Amino acid sequence: MRWLIACVLLLVAAIAPGCSESNQQDDGEDSVVLYTSADDHLAKLVADAFTKETGIRVQILGDTEATKTTGLVARILAESDHPKGDVWWSSEPMGTIHLAASGALERGGMAGTVPEDWPSELIGRDGTWVGFAQRARVIVYAADRVREPPTTMRALVDPEWKGRIGMARPQFGTTRGHMAVLRERWGSGSFQVWLDGLKKNKLRLYDGNMSVVRAVSLGEIDVGLTDTDDVFAGKENGWGVELVYESIDDDPAMPSFGATTIPNTVGIIAGAPNPEGARKLAAFLVSPACERLIAQSASRNTPVHSSLRDEFSDLAMDPGGVLIDYARAYPVVGDAMDACERTLEGP
Repeated sequence: MRWLIACVLLLVAAIAPGCSESNQQDDGEDSVVLYTSADDHLAKLVADAFTKETGIRVQILGDTEATKTTGLVARILAESDHPKGDVWWSSEPMGTIHLAASGALERGGMAGTVPEDWPSELIGRDGTWVGFAQRARVIVYAADRVREPPTTMRALVDPEWKGRIGMARPQFGTTRGHMAVLRERWGSGSFQVWLDGLKKNKLRLYDGNMSVVRAVSLGEIDVGLTDTDDVFAGKENGWGVELVYESIDDDPAMPSFGATTIPNTVGIIAGAPNPEGARKLAAFLVSPACERLIAQSASRNTPVHSSLRDEFSDLAMDPGGVLIDYARAYPVVGDAMDACERTLEGP
């Protein structure tokens, strides 16, 4: 399985010596190490705000667009006997759930950090992680070439879109979690039929969600699967792209319940070198102040705090985003990846 081989290679890279000096943790309690798959500009924005509020410096260790989350998860697991990081902030939930299941996140570490009305789907078992600041999976399309874009996953296999669609490689990032959600929701049979339809429609695979948006803007494809923040970034660049949220569809084989939401997730790394600083940073990440900061950023994530809903009503998803219980989809990640590799990357 090529996806498994890729993960092994990432693990080898994670334990290799030679981490750059900027990623090394300073001595003392005035510094905390943050491992994050969030975009660099967003991670720095949040880190600077935390430092301004607390005086605690944040050292950020990120990853590449193509291997986001997966590479850092491998690194944290490789370092589990001697952790070097304090806090894990992921731009998606699947890697976080895997770390929690592997014992790499502190049990109860996030207890008491969010209000009682926080959705249960966004709280990890044993308080190991919390989800916040949500994006959505969307269909991006070329504004000047597509008059009526597809609005469901099922519609992407219509012959009309043959040779015109693309998505990021499913082994990494939010596409990985999305495929697992569809596999859990539809069952293996319907999921395989859908993948076969994508293959027949000559789906093109790219190295990341932003690459999908760029491909639409360049005319390589007309329609693609991506995340809201990547489309927002493309529009900021002046690219001729638009997005549509997934609509509700009661098809018996491939139903849709509206936009698939993607929470950011945070947990404290088990055995964190600076546990006090880690708790402060983790609590800050799920605070109203941080959610407001992220909502106001170019990423424009939808806050979870009920106190912020009216303030950011313009970020509401249409139709309303569906809170996904990613923990239910986690057990079928391997099956989903096997099916994707076998179908989409085979001859």
